Amino acid sequence: MLRYKTWARRSFPLLLCFLAVLVVACGGSTATPGQGSDKAPEDKQIAVMPEVNISEIKTFDPALATDSPSIDSINMVFTGLVQLNDKLEVQGQLAESYQLGPDGVTWTFKLKPDLKFSNGDPLTADDVIYSIDRALQPATKSTTAGVYLGLIKDAEKLQDGKVKTLIGSSLKAPDARTVVIQAGSKAAYFLQTLTYVSSYVVNKKIVEKYGDRWTDHISEGVGAGPFVVSKYNKGAEIIFERNTNYYGDKPQLKKVVYHFYQNADTAYKAYESGQLHTAGVPAPQTDRAKNLKGQFHTEPYLSILFYKINYLAKPFNNIKIRQAFALAINKEQIAHNIYKDTVVPTNHIVPDGQPGYYPDLKGPAGVSTPAGDKEKAKQLFEEGMKEEGYTRANFPPVTLTVASTSASARQEYSAVQNMWKEALGITVKINETEFNKLLTDIDAATNNPNGLQIWRVSWIADYPDPQNWISLQFGEGSENNNVNYAHSSLKFAAEQKELQKKMAQADVTADENQRMKLYNEIEQKLVDDVAWLPIYQGQTVTVRKPCIKGLEDNAQALTPPDDWAKIYITSEQPCANADKYK
Repeated sequence: MLRYKTWARRSFPLLLCFLAVLVVACGGSTATPGQGSDKAPEDKQIAVMPEVNISEIKTFDPALATDSPSIDSINMVFTGLVQLNDKLEVQGQLAESYQLGPDGVTWTFKLKPDLKFSNGDPLTADDVIYSIDRALQPATKSTTAGVYLGLIKDAEKLQDGKVKTLIGSSLKAPDARTVVIQAGSKAAYFLQTLTYVSSYVVNKKIVEKYGDRWTDHISEGVGAGPFVVSKYNKGAEIIFERNTNYYGDKPQLKKVVYHFYQNADTAYKAYESGQLHTAGVPAPQTDRAKNLKGQFHTEPYLSILFYKINYLAKPFNNIKIRQAFALAINKEQIAHNIYKDTVVPTNHIVPDGQPGYYPDLKGPAGVSTPAGDKEKAKQLFEEGMKEEGYTRANFPPVTLTVASTSASARQEYSAVQNMWKEALGITVKINETEFNKLLTDIDAATNNPNGLQIWRVSWIADYPDPQNWISLQFGEGSENNNVNYAHSSLKFAAEQKELQKKMAQADVTADENQRMKLYNEIEQKLVDDVAWLPIYQGQTVTVRKPCIKGLEDNAQALTPPDDWAKIYITSEQPCANADKYK
């Protein structure tokens, strides 16, 4: 999903992530760990980490979250039936067990006993089905529920207002501990979709008491996660305290603080001055960070930073012009010169390190190297302009829109601007905007020839399956398809619609090898069409104070809820000074 990654988050997300630098990933086993005799006193069990590029949390509503900072906070307060563990495997969370019926579409979940919301209210099967149904209700206006809960039978009918509820039909609660969910068809990735936050369970009593303003009362027992919100200072920070009614092993940390920073450079400076326990490393600081003994960490990461191109916005309705813009970029230079090889240049949509990665994939127009091909770009650009009747004098103005971010990211899109100028002979305007404004403008690009033309975003795997990168982005009816792939007005719409049918076929193919082969074929076509313009695959590049113990890095940078029980602060130095949060 689109996100900006921080220290403690789960894998998901639906939207995209703004990944100027990559931050820390942590996870681990669900067992409460042992701890050394150097564990710091209780009043020192406070961890402070950054949320970057924001000044406040956009939403606390699991049904509405699309950005990483919101999802980070939601993951602290709420949980769902199932979630991913640090091995990226689906495991029961609120569910004690689950099984698929012989029809291949009916799932039965048995809840853990004596579940409670953080205020002590019982959490029952009715709360689970209410939360899922609520996320799909038209009045909720969720942009993610249709994507992540759309496999549930009649979910689309509910979102379209054709039925009033799914409760009693495809969502049932036969008793207080049993949840039955019926899918509309067989899908190999059904459980993975339930790990996204849109299915997380909210306290029906609180939601109905306060209506649309219920998230203003986030500290009153809305969720059942490992933490509760104790204080939220907009423009500054959000403070979490351990949930004493949590059903799993309790967190060892007394408090977790997310402090807001406008960019990664400021957050890194705060880390160096002892204000943070962890931070992402901006590329210019890489060599400096490597010299911090025992604090520098890197980990492969299931993320792709890319540029999106609106197929409806002239001049990008022409495939040759799209290919020219793609091949004019030397991604290897960007990765080496700007990001100091902390990222991996790529032509891929599906990242390396997960099922479905296609090592033989070629870039647009058959160019295999991520270094691009300047001469090929020039040729395609001239051909595309001729087809559209353009000259450089009447070529439509082009704007690349980006979120305000780190110095390295600014160097990146400035370098891309220069590469386009050198190869194509045109000057692209750079428009810097605020993160939440960009999210709004991205949504507005759907079906809009006057919307954004090119924008810079990244996607973090919601679950390690190519469906998350292929069908979820470009499939028929996907809310993520704001590049307008296969729009009926396009020259190659019929061909692209056939590819969407192939996506739907792959999604339900039972044979795993055949399913991956189909996704590989689809990805190659999407890359040739420049459905995305990938720039690099990320790595988590972070610094972390040695006083934090119990963290385990993983490729999706997630912290399963129960893993907070193994994370604690020791007396080891250096450590961040969190005394003001005591």
